[in-house]
Formats: sequence, structure tokens, C-alpha cells
Amino acid sequence: MLLGRRKLKLETERLSLRLPAHSDYADWAALRRASRDYLVPWEPSWAHDHLSRKSFTNRVYWAQRSVASGSAVPLFLFRRSDDVLVGAITLDNIRRGPAQAGTLGYWTGQNHARQGYMREAIGAVVHHAFAQLDLSRLEAACLPENMASRGLLESSGFKYEGVAQSYLQINGRWRTHVLYACLRSDRRGKTDVG
Repeated sequence: MLLGRRKLKLETERLSLRLPAHSDYADWAALRRASRDYLVPWEPSWAHDHLSRKSFTNRVYWAQRSVASGSAVPLFLFRRSDDVLVGAITLDNIRRGPAQAGTLGYWTGQNHARQGYMREAIGAVVHHAFAQLDLSRLEAACLPENMASRGLLESSGFKYEGVAQSYLQINGRWRTHVLYACLRSDRRGKTDVG
């Protein structure tokens, strides 16, 4: 549901998804710090000030500008039962015109992994992208050996499309990724988007 561009909030059975706020800094930094060894193998290298308040403040302002311009939808995932931050999901690189597409990225804190939270979040963002943003195609990429992420994408209705050589710098090295996509009207098989 869109309640004004800065008040974007999506709800699932167990989660509230909303834009990051300045008041989320301590929880975000603590979760990222505690999950560092779990996340670093799968992410671009962290800047030296990655966990700083200034870096987080820039992230909050980027999120606000991105939603206002329609270029991205960056959301934090909070467990509804206790308002604990469990991760984040971003629909980024939103392209309009003939493409009507965007790219999905996500992360979960280590102590919240494999509990189905990200599957719920992906379902909510996919539904929002197709029903509210009128996108036609969502793309995602992950390292070939990241079987957890591949399984998550496949169980969320994304279909394998191929391989991109040297797609992104991950943990300081150019890495090949496997590519997935979810189409609003997918003729390759049923896609349950909510």
C-alpha cells in the first residue's frame, strides 16, 4: 500500500516492510555487525565506514530520494510481533518506458535466516511491483554457489535465465552470477505473486 511516497509500508503475515528511518541506525548497525561473517561472502565489499552513523544517514536520504524519484524501493523488514529488524530488500534500478523492469536485492541477518521472512518479503515486493508500480519484469542475480538464495528465488516464482560473467564485484572480486527473473505474465510456468 502506498500512503504517500515517504510513507510506503507493506505488510505480510509476520512482517512490516518500510523505508529506513534515522532511528533505525542502532538496530541496523548491530544486525549488520553481528552478521558480518555471514554476509560478506555474498555482498560487495563494505566501505571502511559501512557501519557508521554518517553512512547510515546517507542511506536513509538515498532511500527517500529513490522512492520520490521512482528509481528504487528500499525497505527494511521488521518482525511484526516485536518490531525487530530482520533484514532488508530493495527493488532497485527501476526502468520505465518499454522495459518496465527492476532489480531485486536482499539480505537477512544471520540469526533470522531460514525462517521464511525473506520469502514473505519477496512476495510482498513482487506484488507491489506488479500491482502498484505496473512493472512487467523483476530481475535478481546471485552467486552460483549461493544455494540458499537460488532456492529462495525459485520458490518465490523466479525462473533461471542464465549466467552473467563478471557481473558484480563481491567481496573485492569480479564474480560471475546466475540470473533469475519473475514476469508479471509468465508463460514459462505458474508464478504465484500473491
